[in-house]
Amino acid sequence: MTDQNTIAFHDGNSIPQLGFGIWQIPQDETAAAVESAIKTGYRLIDGAFIYGNETGLGEGLRNSGVAREEIFVTTKVWNRDQGRDKARASVERSLKSIGVDKLDLVLIHWPVPGRDLYVETWKALIEMRDEGLIRSIGVSNFNADHLTRVIEETGEAPVLNQIEINPQLQQPELRAFCNSRKIVAQAWTPLGNGKSFEAEPIKAVAARTGKSPAQVVLRWHMQLGHAAIARSVNPGRQAENLNVFDFSLTDDEMKTIEGLDIGLRNGPDPSVFKLM
Repeated sequence: MTDQNTIAFHDGNSIPQLGFGIWQIPQDETAAAVESAIKTGYRLIDGAFIYGNETGLGEGLRNSGVAREEIFVTTKVWNRDQGRDKARASVERSLKSIGVDKLDLVLIHWPVPGRDLYVETWKALIEMRDEGLIRSIGVSNFNADHLTRVIEETGEAPVLNQIEINPQLQQPELRAFCNSRKIVAQAWTPLGNGKSFEAEPIKAVAARTGKSPAQVVLRWHMQLGHAAIARSVNPGRQAENLNVFDFSLTDDEMKTIEGLDIGLRNGPDPSVFKLM
């Protein structure tokens, strides 16, 4: 790993605090974007089967010239692949598509509670971790009740829960719940599609520090102590997003940004989302 912040998992492994995501990057652009991100300094690449670009992820990983063991690779089991056998097939497919013999982290992408298969899927991930196909296992978009159920029914807590977090959707109760179970919270869409960039608290920090609003928001995530996944195909923007470890927000600034939370989701509500 490069000299950037990492967060420890309860299973003894660790994850870079700030990673590069490939959601919505076209397959024919993914390899170049991943290669550029790794050369820029990212050591966490966050993918998923449903993104349709895992082949490009693997190509970019190999083209980067950086050793595989230095790069943390995440993928996810999609909704229609839940269940013991389908989840196993999904992980094996991702291993083949990316071209690696082990994944650093595999997540259940959404709980899809209406199908009632997320506990069975979680048990499948436990099996594959114990077999050595996966180093660490976690979930994505799980609410507290989903997390409680998998822990109570299997005795195994996810190492990470990837959820939507940004200044307008801060989810403090869910983050606190994760922290109480030693589950790392990781933010997707951490910039909230830029909707808070013109807010006075963000603009004030940007003016004081000479940083961009995006850098201010990413630094806010870092100081809250959770992980985050940023995305850009532009090498300059990739570098900008990663350059958030050389300044700090004051306690008062952190408190002011806390006041921007209005519960506004950019993505679906996990308690009802069921897209297959």
